[in-house]
Amino acid sequence: MGFDKVNLVVRGKPLWRYSFDTFLAHADVEAVGLVSHAVYECREAAFVVPGGANRTESSRAGLDAVPTWAEVILVHDAARPLVSPQVISRVIEGVRQSGAASPVIPIVDTIKQVNHEQIKTLLRSELVATQTPQGALRQHLEAAHRMNKGTVTDDMVMIESLGIKPTLVEGEERNFKVTTMDDLIKFGAILGQPETRTGFGYDIHRFSDDPTRPLMLGGVHFPDHPALMGHSDADVVIHAVVDSLLGAAALGDIGVHFPNSDPRWKNCPSLNFLVTTGGMLAAEWEIVNIDIAVIAETPKIMARSSEILIAISGALKLETGRVSIKATTNELLGAIGRSEGIAAFATATIRQRF
Repeated sequence: MGFDKVNLVVRGKPLWRYSFDTFLAHADVEAVGLVSHAVYECREAAFVVPGGANRTESSRAGLDAVPTWAEVILVHDAARPLVSPQVISRVIEGVRQSGAASPVIPIVDTIKQVNHEQIKTLLRSELVATQTPQGALRQHLEAAHRMNKGTVTDDMVMIESLGIKPTLVEGEERNFKVTTMDDLIKFGAILGQPETRTGFGYDIHRFSDDPTRPLMLGGVHFPDHPALMGHSDADVVIHAVVDSLLGAAALGDIGVHFPNSDPRWKNCPSLNFLVTTGGMLAAEWEIVNIDIAVIAETPKIMARSSEILIAISGALKLETGRVSIKATTNELLGAIGRSEGIAAFATATIRQRF
């Protein structure tokens, strides 16, 4: 996948959590643990241990961490988020019958074995695809790991090397493994319509009397005009956009992530805040559109609106057509009308990626 797929947040929770919760809720499952190189904080987990260099080593690490009272152990791929309680029950029953069990599904495609220039068509009626969870009695798994020091594709390969014939139980098409982006899209489609959210942002800054400060609006420099006062470059347009995005994703506000008490942000270009915010949203959310309104007597914002749209869309890796900006005066009313500063509003709409 090119990234840590099991830690990817899908509809508000990481991929691994879907199957974890299913096991945790199962009446016959007394404890669930995690094997992963990622660091998890999971109060419900019986254990959290790092994985190995391959699947076999990871399986062994999990086996060593399982509480000693456990007699039946199931091993499941966290990348199979839609495992059902029924499949889990069938595997447990299969272990009780023969000492080991695995869910399987029929092969619907014709399979060909290719070896150099030789091609052999296999009998589809004799083939099945294995899934997880795969289960076995503890003593069988321990013996299998002692005997097998190499790398195998699943735990049943090791069990079979002991001369034990696992019970093959009915699996489910929905219990597929998320391996490619298409699988991730398929998973999202099964979950239903992705969530869409809207966030609102507002910022206002007074003009500064420091002649060395540049006036930045929407990431664009407006020369020969008083700048705005602030800890960073005081770009009210960008600040409003950042707050609208953070608000839509329920990630706090600009003060949480870029506080004016932090010297790192002193005179920092606000476009950096926008790039960082876009990165925070990227894994789970896509930006549908951003609508900006600027209230100022001067300067004339719309004369350079295309530059602002390019700056903002570039920072967020969006098409310019997903960002709009408009400007108005305050008709000489209030602080803005007296040209004491500039204010900006922004509304952002975001949608879950999967």
